[in-house]
Amino acid sequence: MGFLLPPAEIERIERERAAGITSREVVELFGARGARLSEATFRKYVQAGLLPRSRRVGRKGKHTGSTGLYPVSVVRRIDLIKRMLAEGLTLEDVRGSFVALRMRMDEVESGLSGLVGELERKARAHPRRREVEQELARAVREVRTALRRIEKVGGRVAVVPASPDASRAS
Repeated sequence: MGFLLPPAEIERIERERAAGITSREVVELFGARGARLSEATFRKYVQAGLLPRSRRVGRKGKHTGSTGLYPVSVVRRIDLIKRMLAEGLTLEDVRGSFVALRMRMDEVESGLSGLVGELERKARAHPRRREVEQELARAVREVRTALRRIEKVGGRVAVVPASPDASRAS
């Protein structure tokens, strides 16, 4: 089975919705492509740890409340999950696969970006600014290198089990 959403369309959505996307918009997006995805299924993927939780964002206007926004990366992730399920894998197989690992890596990278941003702001006010900024840049390079190594290892150990058809062929 091919992509539900062509990569170019996913990239366009990621550019246009960089600030986030609602679960309703995601469900409608896949529905327009003929893919079955309900709000309940979307929530199940979040609860299973395959998708990140939303962040609450206030709406403009008096007494309008807030809405949940998900990182736009959920579109790409759902596309992958749907393809894996269509290939006969179970939700548990998907959870044990690289998809769940990639999500955890995204969370670490996001946390790292927040931390680095905070340290960069503080470094600007430091008396030895240049030295601190250089040390921070070096530390960030080392952490990113370590994360790439962890991702490679994870890719080797978080392998989706072979389909039953593949084992019969041997």
